[in-house]
Order: sequence, then C-alpha cells, then structure tokens
Amino acid sequence: MSSSSSSSSSSSSSSSFSQHFSAEHSSSAHPLAPYGWDADWETEFAPYAAQGLLPGRVVRVDRGQCDVVTAAGIVRADTEFVTPRDPLKVVCTGDWAAVDPDGGDPRYVRAYLPRRSSFVRSTSSKRSEGQILAANVDHTIIAVPLTGDLDLGRIERFLALGWESGAQPVVVLSKADLVPDAVTLAHLVEDVENSAPGVPVLAVSAATGEGVEVLAAVVSGGTSVLLGQSGAGKSTLANALAGAEVMEVQAIRDVDGKGRHTTTTRNLLVLPGGGVLIDTPGLRGVGLWDAGTGVGQVFSEIEELAERCRFHDCAHGAEPGCAVLGAVDDGTLPERRLDSYRKLMRENQRIVAKTDARVRAELRREWRLRGAEGKAAMEAKRGRVR
Repeated sequence: MSSSSSSSSSSSSSSSFSQHFSAEHSSSAHPLAPYGWDADWETEFAPYAAQGLLPGRVVRVDRGQCDVVTAAGIVRADTEFVTPRDPLKVVCTGDWAAVDPDGGDPRYVRAYLPRRSSFVRSTSSKRSEGQILAANVDHTIIAVPLTGDLDLGRIERFLALGWESGAQPVVVLSKADLVPDAVTLAHLVEDVENSAPGVPVLAVSAATGEGVEVLAAVVSGGTSVLLGQSGAGKSTLANALAGAEVMEVQAIRDVDGKGRHTTTTRNLLVLPGGGVLIDTPGLRGVGLWDAGTGVGQVFSEIEELAERCRFHDCAHGAEPGCAVLGAVDDGTLPERRLDSYRKLMRENQRIVAKTDARVRAELRREWRLRGAEGKAAMEAKRGRVR
C-alpha cells in the first residue's frame, strides 16, 4: 500500500472514530468513560497527570504510530519512546496511554498503564516470539463461520488463549442463516458447547439479525476483542454491533469459500449499546504462548479426572489406574478430546521450553526417564530382567 493510501485509510479511520466519540461522550460524566475509563484507571494515571500528560486509549496502531482517543478527541501519536525489544511490551490497541498534552503532529506516547489482561499468541517465526493482539479486554469473542465443517480443535486452541488472557471467552457461530435447519443448528451448538465448558456459545447471523441482540448484551459491559480466521464474518459482526458500516466488508472467494483480509489493523470501536469492541485481522495461525492454565481450563473435565488417577504424575498413556483412560474406555470422555488435550499440552511445553531454561531441563529429564522406562519395559517383555 502506498503512503498516500495508508494516510487516507488512517484519516478515514480516525474520522469514523471521531464520529463515534462525538456521539457517545456527551452523555457520560467523563469523556473517556465510553471507552472504559474508570476510577481505577484514573488512580493508575495520577502520576502521569501530575506531569501534565493526557490520558487516552489506543484505538489503532500502524507502523510505529497510533491513534489515541483523548478527552479532546483523536490525536496521532508516535510510539518511539515506548518501543522496547520485547514484542509483548509494545503499544497495542486497547492500551491506556499517557500522551503529550499539545505540541507537534504527531505527539508522543510517553508511557502506557499496566495491562489488566492481554490476548497473546506465538508468532509464526522460528524465533518463537509472542505477539500481543489486544490489551485490557474483558471478553474474547471467537468467531467461527458455519460455512463448512466445524474444526473443534481450532476452537479449543482459541479458547486456551482466551482463558489465558484473563478474559471470558465467548464462541460465536457466525453466518447461522446458512444452516436453515434448526435441528442441525442446535446440534452444531451442542458440539461446540461440549468442547467449550464454561463458555457461552451463540449462533448469530448478521444478515438476518439472529442472535445479534444477545451478543450485543454480552459485549455491552467492558471491552471485547473479536477474533477468528479470514472469512469468519468479523467485520460484518462488528458493523451489526455498531449499527453502522464502520468496517469494510468483502465477499468470500467462490473457489474455496475462504475470506480475504478485510481488516488489516486492530481497530477499537465504541458500541451504541455500551461496551467497546476491538476488531482484528483474520488469523491464519493461532500458536499457543505459555497457555498451560488456559489449556487446563478448556479441558477442565480431563483435569478433574486426572485428580483421580492412581499416580499423581500420570501421563494418561498406559498407566494402570488411569481415570482419564478409564473415562475414554467407558465412553464418558471422547477420545478426540484427549487427543486434542495431549496435542495442545505438548505444543505449550515446547513453547515454554524455548524461553525457559529450567523447563527445558525438566523436559529433558522427563524424556530420559520415560525413555529408560520404555527400554526397561521392552527388556522385561523379552525376558531380560534379572
């Protein structure tokens, strides 16, 4: 994209944000309250207020600069002074920032407040770095299109990251109008519910309005981030919740039914029914990033079963007295769930091991121990035990 088109896009986005700001802030005691500003944030910001800096929320980040909504409206700010080596500490959409009160264009972000929550995934690079997608979120809305077979494993992956972020996950089965049979739709919802304990699952159609009011009620309290693959209908959902065409929408490809990247940056919108929504680009890859707690939350039934295993360090492989394997044998635990649990736990261990020397050493010891146990078992079968 050329610099002129990028500037035009930024100007257009800032204009739409400003319109939403003007429409919302007049009815609230504090101009930033519709964006999530509260007494706790004000207390956190006090030291920066004493320095004469302005509070604002980052609504868009683009190439080292960001749009920040302040009490005076949208300002353009440079992030040069808050760009560390750690990619998890860069300024992100949803951050609360301290910016210069006036001066040149752009101004500068001088600091940002400690995050209450953050949605992080691992990058696709071989360096195994984390990437923060949204900050200070209360709900992670996972959009899953009903345009093909449900990928329950992918949903479980999103959920693990959602729980790990500190926010409440919500699964939205989008494009529900493409499943006209109510019985089939109910079965699809049930399949996802069985894979998402403790998570609301909503069938929603932006085209017909089905489920939109329910989703609007869910996101009306706090900040929500909208996640999913390209073609999941995220921008259409964002428009339905905003009650206006604030996000560009493109049709999915006829050849393979996949969507193109309509949203190219993470944008923060104030919703007319209350709440704040961060729309994100489509995610091709969703790698775990230190999400062991989140994986345990997604597979809470397996974690509960594991407490009844004979051995406290049971690997649920072939150990006697394994309650998890017993549940698979008697049909109360689907084998697919156990396979998915093992896969995500292994992946998470590898990610953590790459960044934590102590964990790497523990994994090596575990592998050596299991290798020795396997060798001993093979020798026992061959009658070599003395």
